This record gives sequence, structure tokens and C-alpha cells, in this order.
Amino acid sequence: MVGFFLNHTDIMTQTSINPATGDTLREYPVHTPVQVQQAIAQAHTSFLQWKKLPISERAKYLHKIADALLAKKDDYARLIAQEMGKPLKEAIAEIEKCAGCAKYFADNGAAFLADQPIATEYRKSYVTFQPLGVILAIMPWNFPFWQVFRCAIPALMAGNTVLLKHASNTPGCALAIESVFKDAGMPSHLFQTLLLPNERIEEVIGNRRVVAVSLTGSTGAGKSVASLAGKYLKKTVLELGGSDPYLILADADIEHAIKTCGASRLLNCGQSCISAKRLIVVESLKERFEQGIVAFFKQQIMGDPLDPKTTQGPMARADLRDGLHKQVQKSIAAGARCLLGGEIPQGKGAFYPLSALTDVKKGMPAFDEELFGPVAVIIPAKDEEDAVRLAGDSIYGLGGAVFTKDLERGERIARERIESGACFVNMMVRSDQRLPFGGIKESGYGRELSAFGIHEFVNIKSIVVA
Repeated sequence: MVGFFLNHTDIMTQTSINPATGDTLREYPVHTPVQVQQAIAQAHTSFLQWKKLPISERAKYLHKIADALLAKKDDYARLIAQEMGKPLKEAIAEIEKCAGCAKYFADNGAAFLADQPIATEYRKSYVTFQPLGVILAIMPWNFPFWQVFRCAIPALMAGNTVLLKHASNTPGCALAIESVFKDAGMPSHLFQTLLLPNERIEEVIGNRRVVAVSLTGSTGAGKSVASLAGKYLKKTVLELGGSDPYLILADADIEHAIKTCGASRLLNCGQSCISAKRLIVVESLKERFEQGIVAFFKQQIMGDPLDPKTTQGPMARADLRDGLHKQVQKSIAAGARCLLGGEIPQGKGAFYPLSALTDVKKGMPAFDEELFGPVAVIIPAKDEEDAVRLAGDSIYGLGGAVFTKDLERGERIARERIESGACFVNMMVRSDQRLPFGGIKESGYGRELSAFGIHEFVNIKSIVVA
């Protein structure tokens, strides 16, 4: 997952750079300390009114948010493509997914937040869910709209207000998201964007009116924010890095596995926390799988993300591309075999070739670390038992997948043997507003989406009447 902290603290602007060309799109002034404290105060004042609004009325606003997103989805998609390089088709799908999330919580929020009776000897006993207050959302660039909305929508439906601290390379998206809430006619200051360098996060977390923090980012970023939140005793939800294992067993539908794993690995140019990071293949299928992945990658079209024909855009930043290349080169030096790519191309932009490494083993960056880019990592396994062992040999635990024609076998492995917050059988891992999303181990804690997600930022309160 994306990095977090920089080395300098006197940042006065955030710069939006087109990763396909390296050209500067625009510079945005960061908020001053006075503006930040004013925004927090406004968010708290707005919360005091918003929490009193009936849930049915909040739901109406969420439907308006969905309408506002869809009304300008082409504009928002173009902005995403320009700021972080996502191809237009994927960017449009991202906006549509945000709208679907808003509609889902509008339609189901009342049921999720309804009082839950508890059978006791008392006259009456039940659990009620009450909003907490101002939530700080620290969000990454890789899905610049979706990551924000999947955090903000349940929090708002529950009666909270939200402050967004977005990634420094997507300030245009951050401000555009704020405009969505204004276009939807939301009450003032329910959702506000703060343009801040990472080093100034403490002035937000340390404010007593900010009651909780949700972060999606790297494991290092999560540890830093968790430390600050612990200092001030603030609730946190952390969705961090991942190195998802995809197990291709001997009885798998090999063509389906190749297509699914390839598509997962290249989603968002490989810059997804839940893409297929470690492709663990039993030896009997290894050669066919290698050939299939290479062929799948060669079918893709890399280029300008604004071109409808493009299926793979640039990486979001040149420094991220260079960091990925170092991981690839170190893995090759340690014995991995490069089947495709592996060399930075000439020319403008943060492009990295679609690449495939095989014979990857423990001790190589491609096995031990998260490779956040378009690089397939193929790891040979002797059999099912060895594949499960390799899958669990990781500091991460976000997602995973199992490919087998024996559905009972696949479900058993997914349920009992893969250490992750989610595991899918015969399909790629994806987030879905109907299902809880999050990880274990160094992939974080807490959940987003579904009833579990909306309950993260509420006071789960017991009421007893004797």
C-alpha cells in the first residue's frame, strides 16, 4: 500500500502532477493551522445538528449524493485519470461504485442502526447505536474517490461528520469530493477537505473534538497514525498493506485462473491493496500458468489513461515506479527469473512495463514485501499443503483466493486455512459494500462497509430498564 510520511515540514502547497506526462496540472495552497482548527470547530457544530436528524432524512441526503456523483461521473473520471493515471473505464467504474455505496447505506442504514433487543430478566434491555462525532479520514491516492466514500458514507449515515485528509498527489480529487457533498445540498461542514502535509496530522488528531481516525495506507503509515491516536486515546480503523496469496491448486480450471489472476494483478496498474500479489502455483501447473500470465499481460495496451483503448496507465508517481523497480531488481539478483518486463522504459511519465517474475522464494522482496505495481509474482508449491504454508508465511493478512474445481475443498481452505480478512474461491478479491472489508496481522484492524463497518464509528450503548 502507498507510503505516507515525507521528510520536510514547511510545505505550503500540494502539487497535482499528471503521471502520464510528468506535467504539473495545478498547485493548491495547504490549509493553515487556523483554518484547520476552524474546520474542526465547524464540523463539531454541524455534528450537533446532524445527529438529531432522523435516519430516514439522512438517507435522503445519501441518495442525493449518489445522484450528484453520477451527474458528473465523466468529469470526475477524467480528473482521476489525470491525477493518478487510472484508465478512464476503470475511473468511471470507480465513480459508479461510490454511487452504489451511497444508495446501499441509504437503503440499509436504518436496519443496521436499529436498536437490538437483548433477552434478560429486566423489564427492558437493548443495545442502541449512537454517533460519536467528528471522524478524520486519512485516505490514499490509488482509489481516490472509492476509498473516501466507503469510509465517509457509513460514518455520515450513522450521524457523524467527516474531515478528509487525502493523499498529497490527489488534491484535485480531494476538493472535487467536497464539491459532491455541496452539489447534493448537504448541510454545511458535514464533510470537509483539509489539504495538509502528513507531518501536520497531529494537530487534527490531537484536537479533542476529533473522536476517531480511519486510515487506508501503508503499514508504516498505520503504525504512525495508531501511535498518535493512542497518545490521544482516539478510536482507529486501519486498512493497510497487503500481499494477497492466490492459490492455484492441481485441479484448478487453469484458463480461468490465469485470466482471473492476471486481471486482479493488473487492476489499477497493480496499485491495489487486494490485487493478486503472490501467485502460488502447484508445480504440475506452473509452466502453463507462466505462459498464460505472460500471454495475458502481452494483450494489454499501455498508454495515455485518457485514451479509451488504454487498459494500463502509468503508475501514480515516478518515485513509486522507481521503488517498485528496485524490488524487482533485488528479487532477480536473489534468484527470481524474469519472464517479462523488468526494465524502466524511455520517455515521459511514470510508466512501468507489465512484468512477471517466477521461481520467487522466501527472502526475496517479491515474496516478503508488497509489490505495489504491475508485476506478477509466481511462487512454486509442491502441493496443497505447501501452498497453504507459503500463503501463511507473510506479515500481511488482507485478502486471498483459492482456485480449485472442488468447491467444498476450496471453501474449507478459504474458511479454515488462509489467514486473511477475506478469502474468495475461484474469483478475485474485491470490496463490496454488502461485505465487511479489512485485514489482520500487519494489514490492519477494524472493518469498513456492511453493518460491521457502520458500527465501527458509533457508541454501542447498553440500555437497561429495571
